[in-house]
Amino acid sequence: MMRRTKTLTAIAIGSLLATGALTACASDGGGDGGGNGGGDGSDGTIGLLLPESKTSRYEAFDRPLFEARVAELGNFEVLYSNADQDAAKQQQQAESALASGVDVLVLDPVDAEAAVSIVNEASGQGVPVVSYDRLVAGGDLAYYISFDNEQVGVLQGEALTEKLGGTGSIIMVNGSPTDGNAAQFKQGAHSVIDDSGVTVLAEFDTPDWSPDKAQEWVAGQLTQFAGQINGVYAANDGTAGGAIAAMKAANVTPWPIVTGQDAELAGIQRIVAGDQYMTVYKAIKAEAELAAEVAVKLAQGETVEGDTDTDGVPTTLLTPVVVTVDNIMDTVVADGFFTVDDICTAEYADACAAAGIQ
Repeated sequence: MMRRTKTLTAIAIGSLLATGALTACASDGGGDGGGNGGGDGSDGTIGLLLPESKTSRYEAFDRPLFEARVAELGNFEVLYSNADQDAAKQQQQAESALASGVDVLVLDPVDAEAAVSIVNEASGQGVPVVSYDRLVAGGDLAYYISFDNEQVGVLQGEALTEKLGGTGSIIMVNGSPTDGNAAQFKQGAHSVIDDSGVTVLAEFDTPDWSPDKAQEWVAGQLTQFAGQINGVYAANDGTAGGAIAAMKAANVTPWPIVTGQDAELAGIQRIVAGDQYMTVYKAIKAEAELAAEVAVKLAQGETVEGDTDTDGVPTTLLTPVVVTVDNIMDTVVADGFFTVDDICTAEYADACAAAGIQ
């Protein structure tokens, strides 16, 4: 059971990183086994295992931001692998990293249950594991950093039901059934939708978060519920893109309200164009940089304390933010996540001008 003692606000994120709010103390030999201890002249080696590349954030933001912050903190080597949504491949990548002598593993699991074996293997070699963005379903974790994932679903559900005025019918395109975060998004969304007066016609847990599979499913629902769909709960911007592609192919009118998450560039552009109503912006820079700071401290044989805990695991949960066309300038642009030029390409120039994005 998660005990929340503090949730960071978007404003507090910068001060957390700037002041080094992590509390560190000497550890009793943590991280010795399996680590190279900097014997080759480096300060140590950190393994970064990310789950997939269909969602653009991992290669475009998480990896480079993490690596850049590690480089600022010392002469550490980062061994990086992407599992391409394959749990068995991620297991092999973890075994390879451990065999290479990493001091710490930062793990964003493809499959929360299957990844427990990775944590157990690492722990057996004295290598601490940081559960990054998605929570591994067990094992002796050293730290967990993510966003308040149930709150993400709450924000999506609130935005959708309020825009619909508490009436109408929707379909729900949920996330991957192997992603523990997806279950929290869905739970948060249902906590709002189920009592709102909005009817859920059907819902789908999208394998691998695949936009193509989301598109295929939504196409079928458009046939089954022709003229009845007023909104689409899409758990992230990728599945939103699939849903929107299906609706455009079917020439749906009037256009349903569509949610999203991750503030991907394509999602922001769809919001500007009016195809997607909202997304949820998660300050990935803060998440990736804090994960790097935690990993470095663990590699140096220190322990870290979180703002809260999850089943006894030190935890930091960052705060998600709703983005609509009305606050793009105040969120993703103000934070430097995207520039106006990134968003307002020739295709979107007129829509940007109409929205005051310039």
